Amino acid sequence: MVSFLLLLSVSGGWAKELLPLEPDLSTRVEEHYDHEARLFLTLYSLHGNGQIDYVTGRLVQEYSRSNYGNPVYRTEAHPLFYWWNHTMYNDPEQDGVNGNERVYQENVEFDITRYKPCAFNGQPC
Repeated sequence: MVSFLLLLSVSGGWAKELLPLEPDLSTRVEEHYDHEARLFLTLYSLHGNGQIDYVTGRLVQEYSRSNYGNPVYRTEAHPLFYWWNHTMYNDPEQDGVNGNERVYQENVEFDITRYKPCAFNGQPC
């Protein structure tokens, strides 16, 4: 009976999909710095259609400006947070996607309007 239940749970779709590895930079759509959370956010479109479907959030260790006035961020090597497939994951070890990430919140969408007020007002950004 136990082996039947294990087989059913794996083949029946009860097992949650695993978080995919961090995407290649070629699929990056946007970047944002969240001053309040001190997170550098990278937004990806895995399907290449411009729809944001994977987001990483790295802790910022240091923030400065270049000689030309551009922002320069020194971040952790690996993200602290991942948003993918309507789920937010936390990786307290910040050691990259390797299976030890924890589900932080399910059924959540990444809210781009927080970083683009024009999107909230319906204006083109």
